[in-house]
Amino acid sequence: MKYIKSLMVALTVVLFTSASFADTLNDVKARGMLKCGSNTGLVGFAAPDDAGVWKGVDVDVCRAVAAAVFGDANAMEVVPTTSKARFTVLQSGEIDMLARNTTWTFSRDVDLGLEFVGVNYYDGQGFLVPASLGVSSALDLDGASVCIQVGTTTELNLADFFRMHKMEYESIPVETNDEADAAFLAGRCDVYTTDQSGLYAQRSTYPNPDDWVVLPEIISKEPLGPSVRHGDSKWADVVRWSLNTMIIAEEMGITSANVDSHLSSDNPSILRLLGKEGAYGAMLGVNNDFGYQIIKQVGNYGESFERNIGLSTPMAIARGVNSMWTKGGLIYAPPFR
Repeated sequence: MKYIKSLMVALTVVLFTSASFADTLNDVKARGMLKCGSNTGLVGFAAPDDAGVWKGVDVDVCRAVAAAVFGDANAMEVVPTTSKARFTVLQSGEIDMLARNTTWTFSRDVDLGLEFVGVNYYDGQGFLVPASLGVSSALDLDGASVCIQVGTTTELNLADFFRMHKMEYESIPVETNDEADAAFLAGRCDVYTTDQSGLYAQRSTYPNPDDWVVLPEIISKEPLGPSVRHGDSKWADVVRWSLNTMIIAEEMGITSANVDSHLSSDNPSILRLLGKEGAYGAMLGVNNDFGYQIIKQVGNYGESFERNIGLSTPMAIARGVNSMWTKGGLIYAPPFR
């Protein structure tokens, strides 16, 4: 009986917690603004520009959700979160969604009570070293000191990699990208490890980027994507289909510049996406033209990629596995029907 009573109490707590955040969409509408948790500053993904405007591929997902809900991509606030605090901030209800170069893993999906709604960047963990260190492979790092952000999947990946190759290392824990930069540039560690995209982002901000080398090894799978709290499938659908809309738009060749010309298309799939046919917005609880608003104000997935981290930016990242599935990549969304 004691066991049954304890179990009932635990279930009640879980149900109460889930119920307290079971109508995020209406809460966001009532507030008049989306609160989106993101990075404290990672160039290309989420960082303020010189005018204080947040930009990046993760920020564009937040903007897409705001465009879907309000018809205004600017009706959102970026809430900077550290890698250690990001999940607590989401679970507590301080933010409505998290779009912070966060890896989708089993334990985060199941044990932490997060619901990942898609992948907006396929990544992998790598290593950044000074060129003066004279190494060309991560297998040359035995005995190195490594700066690593706490509360991330990179900690376990790093330990596994060094253990597997029977190497030793000294861990230098840091909280934020800025702290990692300061420690690495000051010589407190020989190596900085995080997702390879993050390493390119950090290197692009250094005074002499060519003085630093991203080693060739990728030691993990890091599918990065936005997440929401478990227990609110309606809100998860809004965030999921905001991202999917950007992906489908690229697949169909619809951009922020030509979207208006597609409003009179003969293609039923395009008309559904832009809200000219069907009641897909109503199914989500938003306006029927939510797809049009996302594409017009934010652009498609490819536009976001090239604008923030593509070859014409200081990041200079090629599409690679983040190409559309029609071009040999992994970027793919379910059909809009």
